[in-house]
Amino acid sequence: MEKLTEMDEAQLRLNELSEDEIEIDLREIFFALLTNWKAIFMAFLIGAVLLGAYHSFLLQRTYQADAKLYITNTDSLISFSDLQLSAALTDDYADIIKSRTVLNRVIDELQLDLDYEELKELVEIENPDSTHIIHILVTTPDFILSRNIANALLNVAIDQIYQIIGSGEPTVIDYSEAEAVKDVTPGLFRFLAIGGVIGAFVICALLVVQLLTNTTMRSEEDVDRYLHLPVLAAVPYYQEKQ
Repeated sequence: MEKLTEMDEAQLRLNELSEDEIEIDLREIFFALLTNWKAIFMAFLIGAVLLGAYHSFLLQRTYQADAKLYITNTDSLISFSDLQLSAALTDDYADIIKSRTVLNRVIDELQLDLDYEELKELVEIENPDSTHIIHILVTTPDFILSRNIANALLNVAIDQIYQIIGSGEPTVIDYSEAEAVKDVTPGLFRFLAIGGVIGAFVICALLVVQLLTNTTMRSEEDVDRYLHLPVLAAVPYYQEKQ
């Protein structure tokens, strides 16, 4: 069998290097990213502009209406045990408000072009800690529709809770009003920041992948690091001027 030449040994070591796990030099990656800071900055700007344009021209605005119920016994004399029972039942009241029966009655009352599951996705029930207050939040692309659904849901839920619990109707704290409906569309600055971060992340990922997959020997240090061979001579690159 013929002896392997130094070039053959170098090729074998390159093949072994590609098959084995390559040690990642974090400092090399850092300087590679630092060298390409202009490309990263441009990607940041492009991502911010694209998502900003989406927010300004394509994103549908959303509006949230809020109605409130107070859950407690309506009798004139309320004992401490009544208050404890009311607090314990607030979760049950929240489940009743989002029940299929209540939501379907709201759909029929307002003649909504929605099914039960679709309306349920628009409704959120909140119960602040240590309170007997239930917030009914409805979010839709139409602020009038949000208000109407919140008020209809409030009225239907009061009747349904009374039929099921039977210990007194909940008290209405606030009906939803048009001027109180909030625009909850995410702000432009948030979209700009997210778009910029996504753009910068994508270009950084591409640069890192390019660096890790590039097996070109670019310096004497690379030859020593990966091939463990001494450098006998180096020919400088010379570009002739026109």
